[in-house]
Amino acid sequence: MSTFLNQSLVTQFIIIGFPDLNGAQTLLFAVLSIIYIFTLSGNVLVITLICSQHHLHVPLYIFVAILSFLEIWYTGVTIPKMLTNLLNEKMISYVGCLLQIYFLHCLGITETYLLTAMAYDRYIAICNPLRYPSIMTVGCCFQLAACCWIIGFFGPLTQIILLSRLSFCHSNEVEHIFCDFTPLINLACSDTSLNVTVDFAINSFLLFLAFACIIMSYFKIMSTVLKIKTAEGRKKAFSTCGAHLTVVLLFFGSVGFMYVRLTNTRSVNYDRVMAVIYSVLTPMCNPIIYSLRNREIKETLKKKFSELF
Repeated sequence: MSTFLNQSLVTQFIIIGFPDLNGAQTLLFAVLSIIYIFTLSGNVLVITLICSQHHLHVPLYIFVAILSFLEIWYTGVTIPKMLTNLLNEKMISYVGCLLQIYFLHCLGITETYLLTAMAYDRYIAICNPLRYPSIMTVGCCFQLAACCWIIGFFGPLTQIILLSRLSFCHSNEVEHIFCDFTPLINLACSDTSLNVTVDFAINSFLLFLAFACIIMSYFKIMSTVLKIKTAEGRKKAFSTCGAHLTVVLLFFGSVGFMYVRLTNTRSVNYDRVMAVIYSVLTPMCNPIIYSLRNREIKETLKKKFSELF
């Protein structure tokens, strides 16, 4: 039954998922499963590598390990439910739906500010290299990471509270691949203008603040690097930022297009595509980027593989 009289009767939602597959559910299930296994194994490999190699126990790589740990949980919030959805287990409880939204956004916000902290680390390393060891200690690194987690866990609380106060009386069919703010707001039969405004304000503020800090960091980094006289020195300085900057562009680009908007008029297919990009493809790319674009991690991987084979 897809209709309800009021919020008190809503006990579960139906996640529509991918309705236009025309019998390709099995293929998509296999592809998503492979991506999920690859993402998990890639991030576990990065964490294991950094934890087991003493010379990688520096803030730059500690941040990478924390990011990989975060990605494991971030993908765990959405992809397993997508897989069960493809097996026609489309139901999710009302509380489960709200919890999925909360953890999706709190982990997303945590990643946003973790990437910001990583940009600050690169700024100190390149613009203040002599003071870097005294400023960016391992203790400072963990303190910054803890602040990112705290901001993440408190970030979406206001939106979740407002969402939980909405009434749902028309349908319980979520036109998306997992529970999220916009699809649930579209189902509500009560006034949602406050929800839309608050969503826009919070998402815009959090993303703009983080992105502005990253842009300022890289502007100063660029200014410092361009003053380096040798081409080899400039190349070495840029190489330490390449992987991080690539991840930033992927993450902020997809999340910005998805969440920074004052209306909910975009098509459900647009939302599905963007959701796949930021919840599936971007986390899959992160371990690849940090493995292939980071010289020390790449060399350590080669050494380990040569020892095995």
